[in-house]
Amino acid sequence: MRDLPVISAELLAWYDRHARVLPWRMPPGAGGADPYRVWLSEVMLQQTTVAAVKSYFERFTSLWPTVQDLAAAEDARVMAEWAGLGYYARARNLLACARAVAARGGFPDTRAGLAALPGIGAYTSAAIAAIAFDRPETVVDGNVERVVARLFAVETPLPGAKPRLVALAETLTPQARPGDFAQAMMDLGATICAPRSPACGICPLVLHCDARRLGIAADLPRKAPKKPKPLRQGTVWIGLTADAVLVETRPGRGLLGGTLAFPSTGWDGSDLPPPAPADWQEVGLVRHVFTHFALDLTVMRARLTAPPERGTLSPLGAFDPGALPGLMRKAWSLARPGANGPMQARPATTRPAGQPSPNPYE
Repeated sequence: MRDLPVISAELLAWYDRHARVLPWRMPPGAGGADPYRVWLSEVMLQQTTVAAVKSYFERFTSLWPTVQDLAAAEDARVMAEWAGLGYYARARNLLACARAVAARGGFPDTRAGLAALPGIGAYTSAAIAAIAFDRPETVVDGNVERVVARLFAVETPLPGAKPRLVALAETLTPQARPGDFAQAMMDLGATICAPRSPACGICPLVLHCDARRLGIAADLPRKAPKKPKPLRQGTVWIGLTADAVLVETRPGRGLLGGTLAFPSTGWDGSDLPPPAPADWQEVGLVRHVFTHFALDLTVMRARLTAPPERGTLSPLGAFDPGALPGLMRKAWSLARPGANGPMQARPATTRPAGQPSPNPYE
C-alpha cells in the first residue's frame, strides 16, 4: 500500500529545487501569493500555454497593477489588450469579476466565496484558494490529471475518468503547503510527466508510479475519441476608403463578444447584408477553428464610395490590427491595402494643408 504523505513530501522536496520561475508566482515556501496575480494568471492560462501567457500577464499587470485598476479600465482597452489570447468570454468575465472584487473590497479567501464571483469555476476557485490563501484545496488541471492517471494507472478514458482522478488527487493534497503542492503537481506534469515521452527516469515519483511499473505510462491518460467538428461558413466584409477601414464592435455576448472586428455574417448565426453599397470582390478564404466548430470565412473587399450602413470608419493611421481577434487578423492579412489583388487603398489626393477632402469616401 502506497504511503500518500510520503508521495506529497517527496514532490514538495523536488519542487523546492526545481520550481519554474513564473511572473505570477512566489518562490517555494514563501507563503500565499497576491490573489490578483494568481487569479489573472489562472484566467489567462485557461486553454492557453504558459509561454503564450507570460507577455500578456506582464503587460496587464504593468497597465493595471491592482484589481481596482483593472476594474476601472475601459472595456474596449481591455478587449484590445486581450486580443490574441482567444476565448474572449474570458476577457468579459475578467472585467465583471474585477469590478465585483473591487466593489466588495478584495478577493474572498475561501473556495466557496471565490466560486461565487463572475467567471470563476471549480478549478479556478480551488487554485486561488490554495495558491493565494494556502487553503488545502485540490487543484486539478490537465497536467494534474495526467500525473494522477499515471501514478494510479487509471485506464478509464477522459472525460469519464475525471471524477475519479479528482478524488485520487484529493488523497494526495497535504494540509501543509497546499499551494506549493498544487504548483508542484502542475510543474511535474508540464516538465517531466509530459503528454508524450514522459521522462520517468528523472521523475521524483517514479518509485510510486503504477503506470511506470506496468509499462503504460506513455499511454495514459486515455481519451475518448473526439467527434469531428461541424463546419460553418460565413462572410466578412473589409471596406476601405483612401485613409480608413470599416470596423465595428461585436455584441457583448456571443462569439468574439465585445471585440473589435470587421462586419460579417453567417458564421455566428446572423443573416446580414453587406455593410455598405459597394463593388465587393472576393479576395480569399480564411479557415479558423473554434472550440466547437470549424469555420470557412469568405473575405470580401471593396472601396467605399458611400457612407456605410453599419460600423464606423477607423483611420488607417490609428488602426491597430493587433487589437483584432485572430479570425479577423487572418481576414485583414488577405484584404489589407496592398495585399492579394489590384484593389488598393489609394493614397490621399494631394491638396493644400488644412483643406478637407471633398469626398470622405473616395
